[in-house]
Amino acid sequence: MVHQPSSAARLSPSSDTEDTAMLLAPRLAYFAGVARTEHVTRAAQEMNVPQSTLSRSMARLEQDLGVDLFARHGRTVSLTPAGRTFLTSVERALAEVERAAEEVRADADPATGKVAFGFLHTMGAETVPGLLQAFRADHPRVRFSLVQNYGEAMLERLRAGELDLCLTSPVPDAPDLVARRLDEQKLRLVVPADHPLAGRRRIRLAEAADETFVTLEPGYGMRRITDDLCKEAGFKPRIAFEGEEAETLRGLVAAGLGVALLPPPAVPRPGVVELTVTAPRAVREIGVAWLEGHPDTPPVAAFKRFLLSRRGSLLPA
Repeated sequence: MVHQPSSAARLSPSSDTEDTAMLLAPRLAYFAGVARTEHVTRAAQEMNVPQSTLSRSMARLEQDLGVDLFARHGRTVSLTPAGRTFLTSVERALAEVERAAEEVRADADPATGKVAFGFLHTMGAETVPGLLQAFRADHPRVRFSLVQNYGEAMLERLRAGELDLCLTSPVPDAPDLVARRLDEQKLRLVVPADHPLAGRRRIRLAEAADETFVTLEPGYGMRRITDDLCKEAGFKPRIAFEGEEAETLRGLVAAGLGVALLPPPAVPRPGVVELTVTAPRAVREIGVAWLEGHPDTPPVAAFKRFLLSRRGSLLPA
């Protein structure tokens, strides 16, 4: 097949990959159809497009590539060696696109779709399993992709489109996010069982000003809350250890390495005593956040409504 020179731009080996894809992609399904039938008229009928459109598309495809993909034999065509090589990759690419389309359709299915849900480590033992169990009573086939992380990391994943919703604390205040307060959780001052304060039931946080603290690392919501509460109590905490998980901190407290401000444990831990903080008011707010303007699939919308319906009763009693 010979083509006359054209003023249209032709791809070169140095062409940008994205430009190449934009030029070729709309014609790949047409090419595969003609290659399958080896007949332009029949392919046009099967794909419900005008024959002239199909012929022009194939001619332009060959022109852009700079190679002949078909050899003509009267009313039929056959693939050239270059066409057979190209067809192998085109069929693989079209199959991958179809697989991706099926996946996103399945994820959006109201009954069997998927929700990408993030939550704090401290909510993984009781709160989140209880929520999922209650939600799946009415939506038994909805699937979940679950991510445990600290607050700032989850908000980054929301912004990247990797999460649909997340439970986090503090409740974020950002123009690109929507956040709703759902509940609050009292925090306790956790001290070693043999600590002089261990005989107390309540404490003002200012009384712990001379203690050594173990805390979560900067960037964690509980670290920010700890710093703010200590500042409100009139001191800056002396920090001996920074960790990534609340129960690890409880273990360090039990070992006598310091005291910590923490939410209640799922299961009481031996070796520590947990004191009610009477001043300042020591709580953390728990909220759900999502990306502003991000459209919800039906399963995400259903789970969002469910979470908002649990306002004030999100946490175990």
